[in-house]
Amino acid sequence: MPDKIGVGMIGYKFMGKAHSNAFRQAGHYFDLDLVPDMRVVCGRDAAGVSQAADQLGWREHATSWREVIARDDIGLVDITTGNDTHCEIALAAAAAKKHILCEKPLAMTVAEARQMLDAAEKAGVRHMVNFNYRKVPAVQFARKLIQEGAVGKIYHWRAVYLQDWIVDPNFPLVWRLKKELAGSGAHGDINAHIIDLSRFLVGEIAEVSGLMTTFIKQRPEPTSMTGISATAGEKMGEVTVDDAAAFIARFENGAIGAFEASRFATGHKNFNSFEVNGSEGSLIFNLERLNELQYFSRRDPTDRQGFRTIMVTESEHPFLQGWWPPGHTIGWEHSFTHQVVDLMNAIAHSKPASPTFEDGLRCQQVLEAVEQSAVNRTWMKPAEMR
Repeated sequence: MPDKIGVGMIGYKFMGKAHSNAFRQAGHYFDLDLVPDMRVVCGRDAAGVSQAADQLGWREHATSWREVIARDDIGLVDITTGNDTHCEIALAAAAAKKHILCEKPLAMTVAEARQMLDAAEKAGVRHMVNFNYRKVPAVQFARKLIQEGAVGKIYHWRAVYLQDWIVDPNFPLVWRLKKELAGSGAHGDINAHIIDLSRFLVGEIAEVSGLMTTFIKQRPEPTSMTGISATAGEKMGEVTVDDAAAFIARFENGAIGAFEASRFATGHKNFNSFEVNGSEGSLIFNLERLNELQYFSRRDPTDRQGFRTIMVTESEHPFLQGWWPPGHTIGWEHSFTHQVVDLMNAIAHSKPASPTFEDGLRCQQVLEAVEQSAVNRTWMKPAEMR
């Protein structure tokens, strides 16, 4: 029988549900030397977290995250709370020598992200930030093709992450629209994902030039919250984050990039897509068709050239050996399971739990460089963000 590690999850709503499912499934579908033991879920609302524990499969519930971290039976702390709480909880977990999984963006600022990384490294614990789209098999396969030289020298990266969930001006002023709680809007929430994917597939970003805008500057304050939904009241409040952000970039390897994130792209619910163009070929990925990768090769005979669609469902493809026969597709939630599988293996074998807090810090540096660029209307270098 594999060893177990006690997990304490802080937060239990949208991301808490996704993480809970991943913890439940990882040991059932993959051969692991260490499996998660879902011991306790923590939240501020006693009734709400009690219900979540029953629904999501946790043994116990608690209302004090400090007490959860202090427990001897907890070896891994999973942080799925609002962005403004990540740093404090992670620092406490590191001080208690607990391994840490944290939602993205890692922190509110570069300074916080660096603090978190330094604390985890000093404690000698495994640390992982939940950039779950790295764990989609088609994305892993894209990286493999790039590393094998299938697209040659990379010239272009272009990516968009588009949603439309706040296009209604009467949508309430939830926490994600307040800078003091979220850090930023579409930029930190969804641009962070495509920034991380660009680093994963292309390389480090050297310079950025960006713009950010807020289309609706006032919204009704919420009177109640149910899950991720809210009811609008009559009192109005200020929106203090961006509704959309776009930037261009130069990569250290000479490639150029274009990034766009918006919550006002009507008709798009969760459209995360990227394209890589190189000297020998191109790749296209679209989250809405996450079992597919489009590939074009200049090495094909001229009369047969064109984008081919590869179904990334074979057992040879990354992570697919744990699931179904070829052609039997997987979904969004599986990326979280794959993240947990990699984390369990990292803890069991004392190796880095990619993506690490350093990846979270690198992403935060790009996020802040874009924000400064938008304010100063000039090019900025992420490496200079301190």
